Amino acid sequence: MKRRIATLLAGLALLATADMAGATTPTTIAPGSGYFDNSGRDDVLAGGVKMIPITTPRGTFRVWTKRVGNNPKLKVLLLHGGPGATHEYFEAFDSYFPGAGIEYYYYDQLGSAYSDQPKDPSLWTIDRYVDEVEQVRQALHLDKDNFCLLGHSWGGVLAIEYALKYQQHLKCLVISNMVDSIPAYNAYAHKVLMPAMDQKQLAEVKKLEAEHRTDDPRYMQILTPMHYEQHVLRMPHAQWPEPVIRSFSHINGDIYTLMQGPSELGASGRLLNWDRSKDLHRITVPTLVIGAQYDTMDPKYMAGMAKKLPHGQFLLCPKGSHMAMYDDQQIYFDGLIRFLQHVEAK
Repeated sequence: MKRRIATLLAGLALLATADMAGATTPTTIAPGSGYFDNSGRDDVLAGGVKMIPITTPRGTFRVWTKRVGNNPKLKVLLLHGGPGATHEYFEAFDSYFPGAGIEYYYYDQLGSAYSDQPKDPSLWTIDRYVDEVEQVRQALHLDKDNFCLLGHSWGGVLAIEYALKYQQHLKCLVISNMVDSIPAYNAYAHKVLMPAMDQKQLAEVKKLEAEHRTDDPRYMQILTPMHYEQHVLRMPHAQWPEPVIRSFSHINGDIYTLMQGPSELGASGRLLNWDRSKDLHRITVPTLVIGAQYDTMDPKYMAGMAKKLPHGQFLLCPKGSHMAMYDDQQIYFDGLIRFLQHVEAK
């Protein structure tokens, strides 16, 4: 009798796990000689690092990339946020992707810390960034049989735009913590996030922004506990992981302010009117949209994005915020790896 009860409980536990995850548990692969096989690679000497020349209307510059692992069927290019941040906050992926046998590429977009940093403002447009990603793809020899593009935050904007122009080269797409419309992003900030804040402190923040004094220490002193620790990364700032601190300290403020604006309380730069909400249905490759309950963007809106996509899926990180790969890490990576391995198996 005890054995039968134990067997029944084990079966119920498996069913509950499958129901909660919505699929089978991600496979863990012990990295072996295959994963670290560098045969025929031209980046071995530099440990996977490659400086890729990028042709622009203002000349040729170089961008930094780094490969980790080897998998002919699954290669993920990571597009960081900002604009003007760095690949560094993606370093949490080192704790998960190698064990799942996923080949992935860190990449600092032009203007970011590890890449060239030209000062010409005319370079910072969506179209030019999309062209840059395509040049990186070609240089890394990624194609429709293996190429998965993951964009987080601003990187999600870039990933959407790339897919709309070049999806013939994609195997799959991941849009992480980004909506398909900046007007929708701004509306959520004004209708939901700001009313929940201390109104006196919010008024002081807005006053500093209006006076172009966002470099005043008081600005971040107010916003850090009121906004960043609530909606960007849900940990006390003193406990933020080192890669996040390092990446944020390297952000190119000129690019960030020009395109996004001075703060995360909505966008006010060149991205102000960006809206692809009516075009998302044109992306036909398998696509995972990742949202988080406490994000700077509406998780219900992001769930709706997945429904617009012909082959869309949605992953909610119930404890997470904008940096859900840190503050809801297990849910984030379990769901992401499950999606990627499903695409790989096709």
